[in-house]
Amino acid sequence: MRLHRNLVFTVIDSLLAIFNEGEYADKVVARALKKDKRWGSSDRKFVAETIYEIVRWKRLYAEIAEVGEPYDRDNIWRMFAVWATLRGIQLPDWKYFENTPARKIKGRFDELSRIRRFKESIPDWMDELCVKELGEEVWTKELEAQNKQADVILRVNTLKTTKAKLKAILMDLNIETVVSNDHPDALVLKERANVFMTDIFKQGYFEVQDASSQLVAYFLDVKPGMRVVDTCAGAGGKTLHMASLMENKGQLIAMDIYESKLKQLKLRAKRNGVHNVEFRVIDSTKVIKKLHEKADRVLIDAPCSGLGVMKRNPDSKWKLQPEFIDNIKKVQAEVLQSYSRIVKPGGKMVYATCSVLPSENEEQVKHFLSTEAGKNFNFVKERKVLAHQSGFDGFYMALLERKG
Repeated sequence: MRLHRNLVFTVIDSLLAIFNEGEYADKVVARALKKDKRWGSSDRKFVAETIYEIVRWKRLYAEIAEVGEPYDRDNIWRMFAVWATLRGIQLPDWKYFENTPARKIKGRFDELSRIRRFKESIPDWMDELCVKELGEEVWTKELEAQNKQADVILRVNTLKTTKAKLKAILMDLNIETVVSNDHPDALVLKERANVFMTDIFKQGYFEVQDASSQLVAYFLDVKPGMRVVDTCAGAGGKTLHMASLMENKGQLIAMDIYESKLKQLKLRAKRNGVHNVEFRVIDSTKVIKKLHEKADRVLIDAPCSGLGVMKRNPDSKWKLQPEFIDNIKKVQAEVLQSYSRIVKPGGKMVYATCSVLPSENEEQVKHFLSTEAGKNFNFVKERKVLAHQSGFDGFYMALLERKG
């Protein structure tokens, strides 16, 4: 592989923004890819994948390069040199790569690869917490899986097409997909492609949504004609999936504390041909009280640590702090107490997170069931999805039924 100066400079600038200015990697990558319209698909792929790779292995590369935070531009160049050397890429005769110690880099890599926190590039506190909650063996496997590049998964919009038809249309566009038998609406891309630029995406034939996330709408057992409330809708991936399973029949209320996210969901709903969704901003407790005991189904896709989706968001492990996890557990307990009141007698509720920590998942549900509000519910079933077992994101969901 030959390194091109303008591409590498874009990578260096992007890493400085992510590491030193706290910007989110996905936003930085999206901005970087718009930098030069002359770039071809291989150029864009190099920029995106190199940024994510160095973000993913930041601790390991920094240790080998002997640099510490806050990183200056020279530090980032040294980390880039480590990345390139470990991949067998010939370093060009640029001043930034003078005196790069290739043998020392490889020797240090072999040495550090015997220590999990360096080998898998993870903060000490996170490693200790996850070992405590999941056990050494499970966490080691899970961490390795979370450091692999995430697949691109499509969810077929069954309001507009079928899985077989979409697969055929994509094949005509030279985008090959694989059917996932355990996920009724999922197609997995064999190779990464910019599916957002296709006409069929713009026409709402599919959404990009991880396979584990696609399990939630089915788990809630939504049916056409029901009144369903998505209490933490966000930008609405699961809302749109539920709308398709409801065949646009019944009432689907999408709620969130952020109006900006609901505005994004409105645009997506229009593209998807979804017209049974109502949007409500949670700006006071009255919004929740008006719905007390009114819903057949309630989804609480709770805010969480995101420790199940690090392969998709590799910068999250560097941004996350221990106190955030302590605080988010309190929020999870509060939303369970508050939003569970929306379920009508005989109705069902799913509590879901994209975390693998039992303290955010089954322990939260167990605690809820011991409370006054929780005594109105029966535990029906739960599903824990680990990345090293499924190949997809880590996820948790619990189904509870309100007593009649």
